[in-house]
Amino acid sequence: MHFQFPDDTLQRQHTLRRFMDEHVLPRRADYDALVASGTYPTAVIEPLKALAREAGLWNLFLPGLRDDEPGTRLSNLQYAPLAEIMGSAPWSPEVFNCNAPDTGNMELLHLFATPEQRERWLVPLLEGRIRSCFAMTEPDVASADATNIATTIARTPDGYLINGRKWFTTGALHPKCRLAIVMGVTGTDEAARHQRHSMVLVPLDTPGVRIVRDVPVMHHHAPEGHCELRFTDVRVPLENLLGEEHAGFALAQARLGPGRVHHCMRTIGQCELALALMCERALARRAFGRHLADFANVQDWIAESRMEIDQARLLVLQAAWTMDTHGNKAAHTAVSAIKLVAARLQTRVVDRAIQVFGAMGLTPDTPLSHLWSWGRAMHFLDGPDEVHLRTVARAELARAQANPGVLATHCRMA
Repeated sequence: MHFQFPDDTLQRQHTLRRFMDEHVLPRRADYDALVASGTYPTAVIEPLKALAREAGLWNLFLPGLRDDEPGTRLSNLQYAPLAEIMGSAPWSPEVFNCNAPDTGNMELLHLFATPEQRERWLVPLLEGRIRSCFAMTEPDVASADATNIATTIARTPDGYLINGRKWFTTGALHPKCRLAIVMGVTGTDEAARHQRHSMVLVPLDTPGVRIVRDVPVMHHHAPEGHCELRFTDVRVPLENLLGEEHAGFALAQARLGPGRVHHCMRTIGQCELALALMCERALARRAFGRHLADFANVQDWIAESRMEIDQARLLVLQAAWTMDTHGNKAAHTAVSAIKLVAARLQTRVVDRAIQVFGAMGLTPDTPLSHLWSWGRAMHFLDGPDEVHLRTVARAELARAQANPGVLATHCRMA
């Protein structure tokens, strides 16, 4: 089997790596300094966005991109290796208009928006003129089972009335964030569990919308925010419904598949960075009269990290290929598998790198503590590990039920 990417994909990888090396990574210190001062690093991001669009590195994530829309239309498999490269600087996807949660929101709008919604929200998002957030997870219920979502979206004669709390709403503090896509209950208790929720478009300046706080992840505050939001008697017109009423779960599934591939490939890029830092440190640092690289346990960590990264990459690329060739629904189990594998990969590889760095690995002097925190968070984001394990197990058991007889054929006693 041949695993070489096509020439056009290899060229895009080369172009993106060069752009990262020449433009993005040299601004890392400026970005970090602005964030540390409490200022969103617009002064770094916006000039880079202009350069990226000029270089043809814009809106690379959207397979359904139209000819009259800005950017380059790529399949999930074509975009995946580019997401990995972006992962080496976790803030860089915004430079290319490929940052979550906007990518998923643009995907939703691309699939389900009315012409008026497209013009008001999708066009400026594709242009990078505004940002958005996605309000689904709630603090008062176990969001691992999304049917627990309790925010109410009550239909009234002239619109929808929204009440509830959300949190980990990424991007709500971005200075350009203008829109929240909110998921809540519109159906009755008698309706089927997955046919009770809808999504509505809520401008962030709507009366009754309040950003309560920026929730830190392991004490790290994201400059764009992972926010707690409160919706108190928020009113939006009926035309702000996204898609159909009570179809919120179907919309959520359409959004999550590609987004998980993006997350997983960025994770692999971050693990590649952690491995490179681990190797460099092991070759330079001495203890007990020897370089750390000479110790067998450090060599084992390096070797295991290399093998695990490469295994995870192949699994993610397979999921991307399945989405491209058979659709997002057919890739459901594969996407659960990569989400689980990527989270475990990041915490393992980064943890080893931290161990090689010693106390320095816990400090802001390297990106490792931040990468570990984000990897640990990924064990919950887009569904906890246990949910994805159950998904994979159920698919395997269903396969066994559909093809019985293995036990009788291969384990029959004489």
